[in-house]
Amino acid sequence: MEYVTAVPHPRTEAAETAGPSKNGRRSLGVALLFGAAGAAVALLASRQEWCSGVAAVAGGKLPLTAKGSDVTGVPAALAIVGLAALVAVFAVRRAGRVLVAALLALSGAGAVAAAMLGADDSSALDEKAASASGDASSTIDALSHTAWPYVAAGGGALLLIAGILAVVYGAAWPSMGGRYERDGAPRPRRQKAVDPDRPDELWKALDRGEDPTGTA
Repeated sequence: MEYVTAVPHPRTEAAETAGPSKNGRRSLGVALLFGAAGAAVALLASRQEWCSGVAAVAGGKLPLTAKGSDVTGVPAALAIVGLAALVAVFAVRRAGRVLVAALLALSGAGAVAAAMLGADDSSALDEKAASASGDASSTIDALSHTAWPYVAAGGGALLLIAGILAVVYGAAWPSMGGRYERDGAPRPRRQKAVDPDRPDELWKALDRGEDPTGTA
């Protein structure tokens, strides 16, 4: 007869860490994908035409256009900051990682806000109209906007998601540094074989902090 007990079997350490480790790897991949894609999209959208219109110049009509960088340079600048923060997340630990992850999230949120504010902005075209006509009071007519500001906002949203993932799951992500394992412990140095008949090698081994006898 099979023995039945009400005492639960103890969980192994591997079973306890499998869930968090899997979530960490998954969130890391998503954050890298979203962060890189968001920065690229925001930078690309900032170089495209955001609005266009017509200015009255010397009795005629002059068509004018404005790129995203003409309207506002904030989304592109924050995209670069966010991309740098995404890389820096792996260079810091503990509280530093949380701060860098928060900077990544704030960069995304700021890019979204700036892009949405610039979606209906006509000041860049008004400045071009005043410059073309020589009249500071000149404004643009037949104003129209493209969808690129919203594309830039979408890129900022991807950066924001990457930042949130870094804040929530960043503690489980690996860090830069070849001498450290995933648990933060230093990797043991490979000890070179020492010829006991050569005193100079024995002294060099002692200087390196090694045991020349080869015993643990």
